[in-house]
Order: sequence, then structure tokens, then C-alpha cells
Amino acid sequence: MMNNYNQAQDYYNYTNNNYNLPGYNQTKVESNLYNPYNGFIRGNMFPELYNTYKIDKPFEIKPMNEQAELLTYIDSLDFATIDLNLYLDNFPDNKDAINLFNQYRSLKEQYMKEYEGKYGPLLLDSDALNTYPWMWNQGPWPWE
Repeated sequence: MMNNYNQAQDYYNYTNNNYNLPGYNQTKVESNLYNPYNGFIRGNMFPELYNTYKIDKPFEIKPMNEQAELLTYIDSLDFATIDLNLYLDNFPDNKDAINLFNQYRSLKEQYMKEYEGKYGPLLLDSDALNTYPWMWNQGPWPWE
């Protein structure tokens, strides 16, 4: 009877499309991660934890102009910092992850300043709002 249980459990583990290996070893972070864009389109920075589920190939984002391209960079770096933040909640002593988190955060800030210099503020706490006239309601909006 125990043999049937083990076989059923093995079958479940390999056929469940939403199954990830719980014993994943996350000690070498930097060499194991997707770059921010690839992590962003997959929804996971860690290749060993990425599960294709029903989508074999993630949707590639093709920005239509420079403004959309900058927003894609910002979004992907924002996603990378959030995913690394979650990782660091569990592994707070990983210096490689901390350094990578800070590197991505710094890059995101640079792209945000470049975006805001060309297209206006993205957030209400943006330095681009310290101007006259009030720029928050000035177009075009990012989706326009």
C-alpha cells in the first residue's frame, strides 16, 4: 500500500503544472537569476522557480517609442527589486542579493529621472513636481 502512495505522489509531483521544487538551493543568487527584463516577462527572477504552466514562451514586450521603452525598463527594474526584496526577506544575509538589489534600485532611479526629464512626473513624490506650473495634470499621459 505504501508503494502505491509513493507512486501516486510521484505522479502528482511531475504532472501538476503548478508544482515547484521546494528544495531549491538559493545560495548563489547573481549567477542564477534572469536579467530584469526576462524576469519581468516571466513573473519570476529565479529560473529554477519559473514554471511555464500553460505558456511555453512568455510574451515579448515591444515598445512602440522611446517613452514606452523607458517605461518598460522602469517596470522591469521595479519588478526585479520587488522579487529580490521577497528573496531577501528569507535570506537577509546574502550579500550578492543585497548588492544586486541596490544595483537594480539605482538603475531604476536613473531611468525614472531620465523619463521624468523628458516626459514629466511618474509619481506624486517626484522631484519633477517641484515646478510651476503644476505638471501632474500635463499630458501626454504614459498610456497616451
